[in-house]
Formats: sequence, C-alpha cells, structure tokens
Amino acid sequence: MTVYGWHASHEQVAPSALLEAAVRAQEVGFDAAMSSDHFSPWSERQGQSAFAWSWLGAALQATSLPFGVVNAPGQRYHPAIIAQAIGTLGAMFPGRFWAALGTGEASNEHITGDDWPRKDVRSARLRECVDVIRALLRGEEVSHDGLVRVDRARVWTRPPEPPPLVGAAVSVATARWCAEWADGLITVNAPHERLREMVDAYRSAGGRGRLHLQVHVSWAPEESAAEAIALDQWRSNVFPPPACWDIDSAETFDAVSTHVPIEQVRQSVQVSSDLGRHAALLQEFADLGFEEIAIHHVGQDQSAFLDAFGAKVLPQLKAAA
Repeated sequence: MTVYGWHASHEQVAPSALLEAAVRAQEVGFDAAMSSDHFSPWSERQGQSAFAWSWLGAALQATSLPFGVVNAPGQRYHPAIIAQAIGTLGAMFPGRFWAALGTGEASNEHITGDDWPRKDVRSARLRECVDVIRALLRGEEVSHDGLVRVDRARVWTRPPEPPPLVGAAVSVATARWCAEWADGLITVNAPHERLREMVDAYRSAGGRGRLHLQVHVSWAPEESAAEAIALDQWRSNVFPPPACWDIDSAETFDAVSTHVPIEQVRQSVQVSSDLGRHAALLQEFADLGFEEIAIHHVGQDQSAFLDAFGAKVLPQLKAAA
C-alpha cells in the first residue's frame, strides 16, 4: 500500500508557518512527511530558506508522522555532522526518520567558498560520505583521508538501529549507482517511462528498500489561479541537469526563467483545479510501484491545499489502495 506524505518546502514557507502546516497535514490525513534542506531558495519570489535540521526536531515533536530529509553531505555539511544529526533524531524519534543523500546543487554549496566539483567528483565524494556516515552510525571511530577528511570522529548518541539512508537520483544511471549503497531510492515526478526505467535500473542492480517519489502539484479552485501559482513559484525549477545543479544563485535562476511559459512549467508540475484529476495522476504514480509519495504543493499558502486534498484526494487514493 502506498503511503502518501506531505512535503515541507523550506525555500517557500517560513518555518513557523511550515510547522503549523505539518500539524495540519497530519490532521487532514497525510501519513508521512519529508523536508527539503537548502541554504538558498530557487527564486527571490520564494524568499525563504530556514535550517531544516532545527525544524525537523520541532516537527517530529509536534506530530507523530515519520519524516525524511534530502541532504547533500560533503561540502556545506561535513559527513560527521550529518551522522550526528541523523543519530540524534533517530535516538529521539525511533523508527520515524530517514535521510536521503545526494550530490547537491551549487546554489546551496558554493557558500563555503570551495570550488564546485564536476559531477563525477561530487558522486565520488558522496560515496565517501555514505561510508563515513554508516560507520559512525554503527558506533565506530572513523578517520578518513580522501575527498572528505575525518579525524577520529565518533557519534556517541545513536538509535539502536541506524535510520535508512536513501539514494537521491534524477537519472537512470544514478538510480543504478544508488543500488550499490542505498536503503531505498527517491526521485521526482517525470514521464512514466522515465520513472519505470529508473525503478527497473535500481531494482535490477540489487537496490533494496522503499521507493519514494516527490510530486510537485499546483491546485487552486480556479484553473487560472493554479497556473498563476505554478508560474510564479516554480518556473525557476524547470531546468534539467546540469543547469539545476550548476546555477549558483536565486538571482540567476530568476534571470534565466523570466520567459518560461506555463506549458513548460506543466512538464514539471501537476497543475489542475480538478481534485479528481490530481487523485488519478497520483494513483498512476503509485501504480508504477512507488511505496511512498510526497506531495509538494508549490504554492506558499499550504492551508487551502491541505484541506482540499485531505477532504477529496487522500480518501480517493486510500480507497483505491
């Protein structure tokens, strides 16, 4: 049975309002949640970017939902610090936390002043970080010299069982690579054939664990309003790799997305005023084999979306399951 979760977008919503939305998401029937982890928004119009790890402690305390976070260790975050953060949340909220690990984006990572590496170097760095984090969560003392350096680190506060480390992928090749080390796979909505290829690549390479999908949606009672929300908030997010990895500021994302049409946004965002259509499209993703689907309403006002999806969309999806 597919679990339907709510996505907390720190780039778009202030943390106090986002915490209220997390509580409301549980009240209306969402059974899980996940969080972004950015230093910079994708657009100046989005206008936020709170520290996800502080917020996650509050959200886990305020709800009984399981939470995941998508994180990029290796540059902005040292892997030992991420292991400590995972260990603390795992110890405080056993069985309710997972972390997805990816190679990151320049818009968040350039703040260290270090060079933004090539994709192959970023992947190699992430692989080192995974091994460091896993060893630390097993309670080992770790020293490591490579693309990341660690000196006699030990994480003292840990849960009995380490939380899952999920692989984040947007390509078939990366999904296959994640099978080497990940406890699950997460990707974002894409054409169905592309998603089938990614799932097949992960599973055929021995990939284990749950399949997660983040789906961007834009809903409002009127179609024109749903389009306006998507165009305003998400037109800076329509560019495929390597652009989305390598553009390093919200200002540049805004500059290059000035003339993006709604037709292009619709390729990345499920835009509709029809709640039945949203339910049907989400069911199609579940039919592909995704076991947890995190629904991200790209509007900054989450309340109307949560109430509408809780009343009309989640009951249809749960009935179908």
